[in-house]
Amino acid sequence: MLIDLLRESPAAWIGLVFVFSLLVGSFLNVVIHRLPIMLEREWRAQAEEVLGSNGLSDTSTAGNGRSQGKQAPTTRAEPPATYNLVVPRSACPHCGAQIKAWQNIPVISYLLLKGKCASCRAPISLRYPIVELVTALLSAAVAWKFGFTWYAGAALVLTWFLIALTFIDYDTQLLPDNMTLPLLWLGLLVSLLPTNPATGLPIDTQSSVLGAAAGYLSLWSVYHLFKLITGKEGMGYGDFKLFAALGAWLGWQMLPLIILLSALTGAIVGVTLIVARGRDKNIPIPFGPYLAAAGWIALMWGDTLVSSYLRASGIH
Repeated sequence: MLIDLLRESPAAWIGLVFVFSLLVGSFLNVVIHRLPIMLEREWRAQAEEVLGSNGLSDTSTAGNGRSQGKQAPTTRAEPPATYNLVVPRSACPHCGAQIKAWQNIPVISYLLLKGKCASCRAPISLRYPIVELVTALLSAAVAWKFGFTWYAGAALVLTWFLIALTFIDYDTQLLPDNMTLPLLWLGLLVSLLPTNPATGLPIDTQSSVLGAAAGYLSLWSVYHLFKLITGKEGMGYGDFKLFAALGAWLGWQMLPLIILLSALTGAIVGVTLIVARGRDKNIPIPFGPYLAAAGWIALMWGDTLVSSYLRASGIH
């Protein structure tokens, strides 16, 4: 049986996860591109509904924000076309030609098309095969680490969420609640499963709950302290929720390692961008990608890193 083969052959299990995760990476490309647009449309519709219900119109002047004379009747726009993670079908952003099934095979199609649209020959962003390949490689590493277990399935879900959140935050400086909050609840639910020290997942429920609370409150406190001192916002609430989700998945014990790795990486990248590229130091740099990367490292090697540090410092 296939299950017996996957259980007895690590190579078969890792290979299956690699191939399947290429497909997941293709879907993550859709999520990364479409989810921010979906949220923007939703926020715009909500704003228009509120403005319409208050009797406001578009005849207000730029000078004082108040309408002059008789208000024109409010006209409602036609409802937008269906746009979600499934509809419409993927199409070339340059010519609008729909992408056929054979043109949507992860990585392979990009190579066969030589990185160009089959219809208009416009270049296809290298981002798409990169996301697919990164998803497959990281997922294969998870399969190798945790073996053919339920814990590997949970770790794969966490990995896929972190990849999507990384690219969304990089593009938009946005960590959507409809991803960070489900990730948080999933971490708490996974902690209810029987623990297995050999795999590291899941952690016990107490550590998960404390990790979620400590993750959120720690960055929340830093945010308000920084704002009180400087009058500026150092990070967004999405960072608090992502850190809380990582605490729920990995436990409060991993929070110091995660924040240390993310802060160190963020500082190095930030200084490099300022020095090498002349980036304006006042332009904010998204912190979510560094949190996500540090969280994945903690997932894979957190216990080893913490133990090594304690031994080196003479504490353990």
